[in-house]
Order: sequence, then structure tokens, then C-alpha cells
Amino acid sequence: MNWDVILAPYSQAVEELKVKLKGIRAQFEHESRHSPIEFITGRVKPVPSILEKADSREIPLDQVEQELQDIAGVRVVCQFVDDIYTIVNMIKSREDLTIIEEKDYVSRKKESGYRSYHMIIEYPVETIHGVKMVLAEIQIRTLAMNFWATNEHSLNYKYKGSIPTNIKSRLQRASEAAFKLDEEMSIIKNEVQEAQRIFHRK
Repeated sequence: MNWDVILAPYSQAVEELKVKLKGIRAQFEHESRHSPIEFITGRVKPVPSILEKADSREIPLDQVEQELQDIAGVRVVCQFVDDIYTIVNMIKSREDLTIIEEKDYVSRKKESGYRSYHMIIEYPVETIHGVKMVLAEIQIRTLAMNFWATNEHSLNYKYKGSIPTNIKSRLQRASEAAFKLDEEMSIIKNEVQEAQRIFHRK
């Protein structure tokens, strides 16, 4: 399989989605309004990760593009929990992509403590052979959720998916602490935004 050829449209999708989301952020800033987007990252899943996931799920290689929904991934990180749903609604209203599936792990966290909002979208990529519809995953989360998830991901990698019980329980407590932080910051959201507006004006 020529992975460079297969993954090229996914790279293009990630870059285009990042540009469009950064455009939303810039528009809010131009209007001197609070931007629900703090920052955006994106990646195409590395080939060894694709092969490992396909193997674990017993997916034939010729069905990888249909069965793996997160080969292309974009992450949107926000300041406040409310911002997550603002972005979700903005994505839903767009006409340049189609939403295939949504999973709200913000209001219904995973057992591990993981919180994030996942959207699987279908995105049209213009190639030299015509339009190719690409599946991509958009994850939307707060800074606190992102901090927790990044560390949990590292620990999962270290322990090959079998995190020791004592560390698991600490992670769950850390998740609750992170969400408590998000809740407290949401209460003083207006104060924070006003302070940021004053800072930017100066």
C-alpha cells in the first residue's frame, strides 16, 4: 500500500480545517469579542498506529478508510465549558462538511474520567482525481480537560493500556479536580473576559 498517496487527502483535510477554525478565532478577535477558541492542533494518525488499531479491531487494510474515523484529527481547545457547545453549534451550522456522529463526553464523562466533545465529520477534499470524501474527528475540550487527557494518554502509552489501579484512581480524582476548576472559572467567566478585553485594548 502506498500510504503517502492514501494519507495525502487526510493531511489536506487537517490543514484546511485548521485554517477554517483559525479563521473563526480571528473573526471574533477582529470584532473584539471573546473567542470560544483558545488554540487548534491537528494531526494525521501515523501509519504504525493505523496498522495497530486495524489489527486490534480486525479491520482488513482495504477497509481502513471506511472503518477508522480518526485517521484525520483536529483538536479545538477552549477556555470555558460553554465555549465547547458554542463551537459545536458553529460546526453544525457549516455547509462545507457533514456531521456523521457526535459523542458528548463532557456531560457524560468516560469511566476513566476523560472529558471531551467528539464529532465525526465527512469533509470533501479536492484532489487531482476529483473530490474525495474524508472522515475526520474533531475533539473539542477545555484547557483543563486537555491537560488531563494529554497526561492520561502518556500514561496509557507507558503502561500499554493497563494503568495500575492506584494511578487510575488518582487520575479519576484529578479529572474531578480539573472539572471543578472548569466550573469555578465558568462562574467568574464574565470577570475574566472583561479583564482580557482591557488587557488587549492596552
